[in-house]
Amino acid sequence: MTTLLKDSYGRVIRDLRVSLTDRCNFRCFYCLPHGEPPIAPKEQMLSYEEIEYVAEIFVSLGIEKIRLTGGEPMMRRDIETIIRKLSALKPGLHDLALTTNGYFLPGRAEGLKEAGLDRITISIDSLKPEVFKSMTGVDVLDRVLEGIEAAQRAGLTPIKINAVIVRGHNEDEVVDFAAFAREHDVSMRFIEFMPLDSGHDWSRADVFSGREMFERINERFPLAPLKVRRGSETSARYGFADGAPGEIGIIAPVTQAFCGACSRIRLTADGQIRTCLFSTVEHSLRDVVRGGATRTEIIEYIQSVVLKKEPRHYINDPEFMQPARTMSFIGG
Repeated sequence: MTTLLKDSYGRVIRDLRVSLTDRCNFRCFYCLPHGEPPIAPKEQMLSYEEIEYVAEIFVSLGIEKIRLTGGEPMMRRDIETIIRKLSALKPGLHDLALTTNGYFLPGRAEGLKEAGLDRITISIDSLKPEVFKSMTGVDVLDRVLEGIEAAQRAGLTPIKINAVIVRGHNEDEVVDFAAFAREHDVSMRFIEFMPLDSGHDWSRADVFSGREMFERINERFPLAPLKVRRGSETSARYGFADGAPGEIGIIAPVTQAFCGACSRIRLTADGQIRTCLFSTVEHSLRDVVRGGATRTEIIEYIQSVVLKKEPRHYINDPEFMQPARTMSFIGG
């Protein structure tokens, strides 16, 4: 019988985010504005065998969804290998997904599907080449758009497209993104700008709120709430009232926190458990595993860490402290 992972607030943990690498080939200003991050030494990174081992334990404890993140996870060599290993954890594992910047998808999307990946999320912060370059530090918009097409051909659906909306940069494109969702039948997810940048330059004034996103889109394309139970989902989901294909999701962690139903836990590329995206404390599962702990001891350690999960994030509190590690280390 599956043992449910519960925190001290009664929330059941069903979703595991696994970062495969802290490296990335993009330099998004809301993550790595100052160039290369300080990469963790290779010997500190979890091997595929270690990831497979701990993932199997997590699934035995009730984890139903695993999302592979980074950095850019497709920079990890032979990512298809770990996807194949994790796919073998089905049917206990219900959903195996990947978040990527899309750069490597042309030519590789089919292989990801064949390895057992269920679906994919692709980040794209602008549909304008010059804005895309200014936000990501690279001039590869066309290649990312090709990656979306490749993922659709491979059947990595439903495809989600993530856009971080930052006032003064791309808030004028939310309607264009909604039109893109309608045209390409994808789930377009708009994310508020969060304090996870390496330069610690985040300002509340730069946050374009979820309410503003909704109002701007709804004015051009009337939205209808989808009749789905939100549960622990991060996004408020909408369909188009005129029945057009595509979907809109709005993720507003700053202005409309959804911590009360959080079901997520994170494992960094160097084997640290993070109980919240904004945690200032990490718990080294790597050291426990490499220290020769038995399976039972590993399970007890994971359960003890989950009990330390924070009740909520503290972005809106005066004493909020930004995590020392950026999103490229934590995993999305």
